[in-house]
Amino acid sequence: MSHHNHHDHSGHSHDHHDHGHDHSDETEPALQTLIYQPIEFDGIRTLNETSPNSGAKVVQKTWAQRLDAEPFLVSDADEQLLMFVPFAGAIKLHSILIRSSTDNSAPQTLKVFINKDDLDFSAASDQTPTQTVTFSQTNDVQEVPVKRTLFNNVYSLSLFFEDNYGDDVTRVYYLGFKGEFMRLNREPVEFLYEKAANPADHTPIVGVSNMGAQGSGHGM
Repeated sequence: MSHHNHHDHSGHSHDHHDHGHDHSDETEPALQTLIYQPIEFDGIRTLNETSPNSGAKVVQKTWAQRLDAEPFLVSDADEQLLMFVPFAGAIKLHSILIRSSTDNSAPQTLKVFINKDDLDFSAASDQTPTQTVTFSQTNDVQEVPVKRTLFNNVYSLSLFFEDNYGDDVTRVYYLGFKGEFMRLNREPVEFLYEKAANPADHTPIVGVSNMGAQGSGHGM
């Protein structure tokens, strides 16, 4: 029941606070674990957002855009937000990345649910989340790890921003995820090439005539 009051976006600074040191050095080495391509951006839904699709636009920000002031997500009727993020396949989630601010609009409590595509605010409040995490008030990108054993087979995330640090609305400037994207074929690529050693099998089509041979060779 958003009223789209378009809360005044002034009153919060867009300063990026470089502090004279580059925080990218702390995260860049693990950039290859950033989950971006598997996100189904068209399927992202955010409840209680002031501007339509602003939640999806924040998730669509690349790592290079993480400090950009716009677009940003701001809640509407109150401080709560509920975002649904689907993936093209199963992922293993390792951590959540977020950038908010130093003021009281920074989200504080996030309840994370996996593989639930029908949550509303009532259900998110009543049900037990997969994990609850807490964010700090900072202009820097903060990385909050999750319990990996609970996030080994994730097809979608439902993110319930339950509260903030006291403001009437919640603002988020960047939201990202780190982990592993699990391909449907769990066999290593090298395993298929081992089966093509027979000269008679030199055809453009692989993975069909060799299917019967995949039962052997595991002991090597």
